Amino acid sequence: MNSPLRKVSISVLVLFTLLILNANYIQVVRSSELRANPSNTRILAEEYDRERGQIVVDGNPVATSVRTDDALTYLRQYPQGELYSSVTGYYSLVYGNTGIERAENEILSGSDDRLAFRRIADLFTGRDPSGGNVELTLDPAAQQAAFDGLDGVQGSVVALDPSTGAVLAMVSSPGYDPNQLSSHDPAAIRAYSDTLGAMDPDPRVNGTVDERHSPGSVFKLITSAAALEDGYSSDSVVPAPQTYRLPGTSRDLSNFGGEVCDPSGQQTLADALRISCNTAFAQLGVELGEDRIRETAQAFGIDEEPEPMPLPVVQSTVGDIDGDAQLAVASIGQQNVQITPLQGAMIAAAIANDGSLMQPYLVDQLQAPDLTVIDQTEPEEQSRPVSADVATQLQQMMVGVVEGGSGRRAQIDGYTVGGKTGTAQTTADGDDNQWFVGFAGPEGEPQIAVAVFIQGGQGTGGDLSAPVAQQVMAAYLAADGGN
Repeated sequence: MNSPLRKVSISVLVLFTLLILNANYIQVVRSSELRANPSNTRILAEEYDRERGQIVVDGNPVATSVRTDDALTYLRQYPQGELYSSVTGYYSLVYGNTGIERAENEILSGSDDRLAFRRIADLFTGRDPSGGNVELTLDPAAQQAAFDGLDGVQGSVVALDPSTGAVLAMVSSPGYDPNQLSSHDPAAIRAYSDTLGAMDPDPRVNGTVDERHSPGSVFKLITSAAALEDGYSSDSVVPAPQTYRLPGTSRDLSNFGGEVCDPSGQQTLADALRISCNTAFAQLGVELGEDRIRETAQAFGIDEEPEPMPLPVVQSTVGDIDGDAQLAVASIGQQNVQITPLQGAMIAAAIANDGSLMQPYLVDQLQAPDLTVIDQTEPEEQSRPVSADVATQLQQMMVGVVEGGSGRRAQIDGYTVGGKTGTAQTTADGDDNQWFVGFAGPEGEPQIAVAVFIQGGQGTGGDLSAPVAQQVMAAYLAADGGN
């Protein structure tokens, strides 16, 4: 064999070897990754020949599959469409899946290992294969109230059961119709997707867990918790001047609307929270120090990597703090502090639950096609950010905010309600972001914790967000929690 032929032979051998290695890498090493890729329409087409399991709320399907006469055997439908779109996501031939449709795809599609015996039985009996069901924790009354409360505004609502961490409501507004993304008409799907993509924000973004915002005065709960853990009490008197000179600067921090917190220039910690005194909490944050503020925030889950629930969650953060001036502003929830609405609900829930923060979860149980339960979520404590004594003081302080402070519009007849409003300045023209976080239930038994975030709008958290929170909590207590 001459030299040129030998070189060609070796080159061909090397190429064949690389080809075989690449094929094995794709088929063995990356097979699971490629199969799970939501853009893999070949796998989706195969799944359309199998009846996909239901997503269920309170015994009623909010996502189901119906048989058709199309080339694709089953069509995914969402009976209440927009109401649950933030949670269900969509199941699209063109764009794959999102939300619970993605997070629990293996159960819904029937490919989960826990359904292996079912698949074998289907093979031998000739029974049509089908996916399992996903039962959510959502409460229909709370979900509807949250949806109605956000009608016409951009914002988010999250409600939790403080004692378990179960998500009772999760709504991001504006919503969208997942049915139009899950049809069998690719052209119509793309047209609707283009319409959504041209909106600001894109309604497909779940603002409850995918976005974070400055919490404004809601963060004063963290500063209060840090102070109480450091030895202060709700009756401790703290400086509350009309203005506070930020350390190392020539800039003065004022209270909302330039108001005077107390003519004496000082007030109790409870009163400072009740009227949301900026100067008191800015000065208090500097007195406590950055380490104490950060440690307390982290104990509540801020600056910690969130566990999927099973939806992925953006990490909330205190952000960078460069010196005492920035610490003062961060202590009232501005500067670089950013939290998700879910995190806001977690703060209220931990306080309501005597200082125990439960891991939030959205899936109650997973079921095989024959409705046999194959997995049941057990509530799990995530952390204990404050002691029971501190939590009790914070509860009482938050009740004061609702009974005689900025959160009056969250009151519910016959129930004890605690909360904290927040107004985070984002523009010079006063078009601010509005917050309310709080809890409600029979006296001494908080049964629901909620966070309401409304983006933009003239007013305060007490004006805009507190009434929405009131509607959600009242609806839940009337339907479930008050029994």
